[in-house]
Formats: sequence, structure tokens, C-alpha cells
Amino acid sequence: MTNYEVPVKKNDIVDVMIEDLTHDGAGVAKINGYALFIPKALPGEKVKVKIVKVKKGFGFGRVLETLEESPDRVDAPCPIYNQCGGCQLQHLSYEAQLRFKQKQVKDVLERIGQLPDVLVHPTLGMDDPWRYRNKAQVPVGEIEGGLVAGFYQERSHRIIDMDQCLIQHEKNDYVVTTVKEIAKKYGVRGYDEEKHRGTLRHVVARYGKQTGDIMVVLITRGPELANKKNIIEDIQQEIPNVKSIVQNINPKRTNVIFGEKTHVLWGDEYIYDTIGDIRFAISARSFYQVNPDQTKVLYDKALEYAQLSGGETVIDAYCGIGTISLFLAQGAKHVYGVEIVPEAITDAKRNAKLNGFDNVDFAVGEAENVMPWWYAQGIRADVIVVDPPRKGCDDKLLETIIAMKPERVVYVSCNPATLARDLRVLEDGGYRTTEVQPVDMFPWTTHVESVTLLTL
Repeated sequence: MTNYEVPVKKNDIVDVMIEDLTHDGAGVAKINGYALFIPKALPGEKVKVKIVKVKKGFGFGRVLETLEESPDRVDAPCPIYNQCGGCQLQHLSYEAQLRFKQKQVKDVLERIGQLPDVLVHPTLGMDDPWRYRNKAQVPVGEIEGGLVAGFYQERSHRIIDMDQCLIQHEKNDYVVTTVKEIAKKYGVRGYDEEKHRGTLRHVVARYGKQTGDIMVVLITRGPELANKKNIIEDIQQEIPNVKSIVQNINPKRTNVIFGEKTHVLWGDEYIYDTIGDIRFAISARSFYQVNPDQTKVLYDKALEYAQLSGGETVIDAYCGIGTISLFLAQGAKHVYGVEIVPEAITDAKRNAKLNGFDNVDFAVGEAENVMPWWYAQGIRADVIVVDPPRKGCDDKLLETIIAMKPERVVYVSCNPATLARDLRVLEDGGYRTTEVQPVDMFPWTTHVESVTLLTL
């Protein structure tokens, strides 16, 4: 499309019909085939829009007035929804969100994976989709000398101060507000990102939903924390069930939350939680799914797709702290887990011991390097499970899976686009995508997890 064909220009005001949603929840309208992306607008709505940005192939608009409203539109219950960047879909009914997430998976399988005929089941949602998060990571800063703690405004690093978040467990809200008050009381300075000054960068709260255990992590710019003894005593007194108070030191100018050094100020290094029958030790930096109820739904589905009868050898690539590995170990002859993060493998071994599993082995390294080595040792996998980060599987790993020829591959994904790309590679390597089950791990946001079964 050349410049003169663009049908709108900046500051134009137009009436449009919203046809669809993007993967990040913006409404999509078309003018003579030219796409306009409009935040907070919903499919089926007619809106009056001001054009705020024009590019060659697409533009952006802002809603001035809703002329016809979608029946799926609801009032967002969160008072700071329009400022905070944490949720994207509180204005869309929960039933419609589940349909949107199913459609999102279907669309990318068709567009990116060229897989138009794969069965994509309706999204498995929650009975009560609020207050589900067991971990809060809240940035701390200062405004006019006062301490603020809250999430960042959308597309900015301005902290929106808050006392409660409707998708956080109430216990986490209580921890964050209590620690903020204690820090104020002792004159602890919030972190200034631009000037790289101040002490307290983040407060992290972790909550074991089944055990009630609470961990408080104070992330500071340097090792010093004024009035440390008093702060620790106050946290113990004010927060019931606190089992662990930890300091993490992050001296770098970075958006990464955690630094390299972590030490326990008081209590235990770990808190505990259970998913199903399996108990997990969780440290300050452990990766542990933030929605424990839906994690069980997700892992039960992965276990169902693995179709274990007790005699299988299973490889769990990207095994993390062993959560899926231990679920699989309940029904497999032997499970081999591999993960690049050494601390995660330490946690995985501890979790296997904690639960009395002796049919699991864990190795540190890149799955695409460790798996061929296992294969050379004569280990033959009947089932391979992958649960990669958002960027999807490494090319070499996909080649390794195709070479190892397990009967089934179970792909747990947090990004439909990279899932679709990887499924195409596995299909071309001799696998058939049998079915996909989306699971709503993060209600009110655009994120969707899914479990896919592939058979040789």
C-alpha cells in the first residue's frame, strides 16, 4: 500500500465497526482494507474514533464515543483499570474472553501453522476468575517524597499506586500494603529508576494457597537496608503466617526484577505449596505457576494427553522446578527432566525427594544438547513433553524430537504464535497435531496457555 492510498490521516474523526480483537486485546476495524487498531473497543461495536497514528499498512485510533455497544461489554470492577497495564480485558465478559482465547489459538494455527482442521476445544476457564495470583511483584517508587507501590501504567514506567489488585490473592495485597507502610515508618527510600537512586526497588509476596505459607522478598538496590532489624520484627508481627523474609540485591540499571544475590533475613529459605498430591518447595526465585487452581487443570490435561500406562519413559524438556515432571512420574516408568537454569534443577531434585519419587532424573543444560546425549546412552522416550518459554522451542530441539521419534509429543505453550510455528515443523517431520486444549491461566488478560497432543 502506497502513502496516497491510506484512507485516513492523523486527527481525522471517523465512524467504524469493530470486527475483531488483536492478540493484545485492541479492537480491529477496517477502512477500505486498511486496518485500524483501537484499544478498549470490542467486536460488534460501532465507535466514533479519532485517528492518533498513521502508518503505511495500519493505523491507531482512540474511542471518542461508542455508538453501538457490544452485548459482551461489562463495567470493569477495578478502579484503576484504565491506568494500570496489568489487565487488558476487564471490559469484556468472562464468557466472551474464553471464546476470544479459543479463537486466538484457532486463528494462529490456521495462519501461521497452516493447520485449519485441528480440533481446538473450548477454553477451560475458572468458576471464580478473581484473586487467583499467588505471587505479586510490585515496583516501589516515590512521588513528592511519599512512597508508592503498584503496577506500571500501560506502556510506561510510571507507577500507579494501589492498595489492592483484583487478580491478586488478598494475602498478597495485604503483604504489599503492610510492607509499604513499614518502609514509610522507617524512612526507607523508594527506587528512582531514572536517577538510579533510593533503596527499595520491589516488594515480592509469595503465597502457598494450600498451606497458607507466606514469603516476603525485599528487592533492594544495594546490600544496606536502614533499620533492618526493626523492619524484620514489624513484618513478623504484622503479617500472620509469614514463614520467610528474604532480601534480594539488584544493583544494576535494568528492568529485570531480581538481582544475583539473595539471602534469608529471617525464617526459612523455602515456603511450601501443593498441586494435587504433589508438594513443592518454593524459593524467592523459583519459577512456580501463579495460578495454582488452573495449573492443576493444565497439568491434568498434559497427563491425559501423555496416555501413560506405567511402562513409559518420558522426557520433560524445559522442566523448571519439576512441576510437570513429577505429575508425569505418577504414571510413568521413568521421567528425565532437563532445564538450563541450575537453581531450578536444584529445586526439582529437592521436590522429587520431598515427594519420594525415585523414578525421575534431572539434568542441567540446553534440552537440544542433553537429549541427544541421553539418546546416545540408549534412552528411548515414548513421550516427550515440552513447556518452552514464550519464544517457543529451539530449532535444534525440534530436530532432536523428530530424530528421536517418540510416539507422542505433548506441547504446553504460553504463546499461540510460537506454538503454531513449532507445530508446523513437527508436522513436516512426521507428526500429526491431534487436538489442542486452551486453558485460561490468566483471566482478564490476553494471555492464553494451551496443551497440544501430537502423534507420530
